[in-house]
Amino acid sequence: MDPLAAVSEELAEIDGQIADIFRALSNGFQKLEKVKDVNRQSRQLEELTDKMRECKRLIKEFDREVKEMESRIDPNTNRMLNEKKQSMIKELNSYVALKKQHQSNLENNKRVDLFDGPNEGFGEENVLLASSMTNQQLMDRGNQMMDETDQAIDRAKKVVQDTVDVGTETAAAVKAQTEQMSRIVNELDSIHFSIKKASKLVKEIGRQVATDKCIMALLFLIVAGVIAIIIVKLVNPNNKDIRDIPGLAPPAMNRRLLWTPNRRL
Repeated sequence: MDPLAAVSEELAEIDGQIADIFRALSNGFQKLEKVKDVNRQSRQLEELTDKMRECKRLIKEFDREVKEMESRIDPNTNRMLNEKKQSMIKELNSYVALKKQHQSNLENNKRVDLFDGPNEGFGEENVLLASSMTNQQLMDRGNQMMDETDQAIDRAKKVVQDTVDVGTETAAAVKAQTEQMSRIVNELDSIHFSIKKASKLVKEIGRQVATDKCIMALLFLIVAGVIAIIIVKLVNPNNKDIRDIPGLAPPAMNRRLLWTPNRRL
């Protein structure tokens, strides 16, 4: 028998769910090693990340259950539960590190050099033969090409600066949204835990009410029976089939007078 099931069925159920997620993560990372397409790797990595978030939520729920029943269990069981929780956290952290490694490799594969582009040639119609140009024309042409190059560099710098600004703003927005999502997940975990506890409390109250109703019904039957017996004894005191009730005096017998006014001795 599972030692967790002997302590709590809820803990055993949570442990089983976490074990299933760990098996899915192990199989998922093994398959990820064989995937070559970058887009498929990205999608599969997102699915594995969702599974790790679910595993983190279950570990938090496991920890809440352990803390709540800490006062009702012996120290050895409490130590066993804490060791189990630490083992879960350690295994989850190993998958998180593996996910970061794959994420880094994926970003390296997607990285593109912004300044790398196709080589541009000049058409013959735009090229002046040096033999047909004077020195002044060559100098003017050189200055024009330098000006065009400077303008192209300035445009590239502006594009890079705009890209950096957009990236900074996007990173700040993503960080804020991530923190907000983390708070929402924690609140949802707390609400889920409170709902489970409220359901258990309602069930306990229902059982107590049912027990109280049974007791009241039994007492009513007993009182009704006693009252019925008393009424029958009062109506028919000579009925020998009904025993006298303890504590209730038997009915008075008909007394015969030893002397009556009309009788002579």
